Amino acid sequence: MTELPLPAGGGRLAENVMHFARVLRAAGIPVGPDKVLDAVAALQVAGVQRRDDVYWTLNAVFLDRHDQQHLFDQAFHVFWRDPRLLDQVMQLMLPSVQGGTASGEDAVSQRLAEALAAEQPSASERQPPEDEEVEVRGTLTYSAEERLQTMDFASMSAAELARAREAIARLHLPVRPVTTRRYTASSRGRRLDPRASMRASMRSGGAVIALRRSEAVRRHPPLVVLCDISGSMSQYSRMLLHFLHTLTNDRDRVHTFLFGTRLTNVTRYLRGNDVDRALEKTGAAVADWAGGTRIGECLRAFNRDWSRRVLGQGATVLLVTDGLDREAGSGVAAEMDRLQRSARRLIWLNPLLRYHGFEARPAGIRAMLPYVDEFRPVHNLRSLRELADALSDGPPARGRAASA
Repeated sequence: MTELPLPAGGGRLAENVMHFARVLRAAGIPVGPDKVLDAVAALQVAGVQRRDDVYWTLNAVFLDRHDQQHLFDQAFHVFWRDPRLLDQVMQLMLPSVQGGTASGEDAVSQRLAEALAAEQPSASERQPPEDEEVEVRGTLTYSAEERLQTMDFASMSAAELARAREAIARLHLPVRPVTTRRYTASSRGRRLDPRASMRASMRSGGAVIALRRSEAVRRHPPLVVLCDISGSMSQYSRMLLHFLHTLTNDRDRVHTFLFGTRLTNVTRYLRGNDVDRALEKTGAAVADWAGGTRIGECLRAFNRDWSRRVLGQGATVLLVTDGLDREAGSGVAAEMDRLQRSARRLIWLNPLLRYHGFEARPAGIRAMLPYVDEFRPVHNLRSLRELADALSDGPPARGRAASA
């Protein structure tokens, strides 16, 4: 069997592919034993003489979604010895007291560092000298649950992301029901139903007219979500898809659309109890993941093809985007105006609001802002809970965007 340029101490092909799969699995990419066997068989066919052949073979076998690409790239180059990336990741593995908020790339490197650390000898096998000073993380001295509520999604480790997904699965969106034009029979209703009363009187020969009453039907209004999946939003859109999966299976009439350079309706893919299966179907249906953003064109497609179908009976619209538009806001204002007029309530969720010094400078943001009813951040668990509370309180006055 042909040997590869291995990361530590030699070894055979199957053994090191297995270790690489363990690193990916620990870092958050689901890789099972069946994929390991497929990868070994594929490498025997493709050959291991060229680094590119190994990279693309493992890429094709191990990856199921576009959002796993960045983590796979770092893991591959570190595991198969890219010295530059190896130095960066090993620095993250050193014990240190952390402060501030890590960037998205640092968070991915941190998850990879934890996965590589899991492959190292345990603490019992590698006892430090007695005189060695051991540093303790200061972040572990207070409540991990409280820290998780305020931590930015882009700075979470693999374990923290897993705990955040569990917390999101327990979230509910208590949107108030609205009164519709339909009526239903009710003994306590205040509205007389002449047709039902006449039908009832016919059963007794018309001697006695039993008055029948009805009341207006109340039901939850439709919830329509337009979520940006461009490259600048990828760290947040992944977690928001877990939130949207919870909403879709918690109540009826939830419609989810993803957009980057095109608009894709993924509502049916998010239905079902298995969130991993739902996200796998969603990733396969979306062709423009982590690409550019054409906000105006995608809003135009929604207003033209979908607004009449899903924006009836007082629909609430959640627009999730950072407002960074490849076309510099071209056509955005007109489409936002139409969208706001069609919806009962338009809420813009923007992760850039996590910065205290945020200013609406990009053209896309300036074009959108006058047409939203509320302007809220969406970057951690607390922001999602505050969104749920705001929706349960009812809509504020039109024309005044609330920035949290």
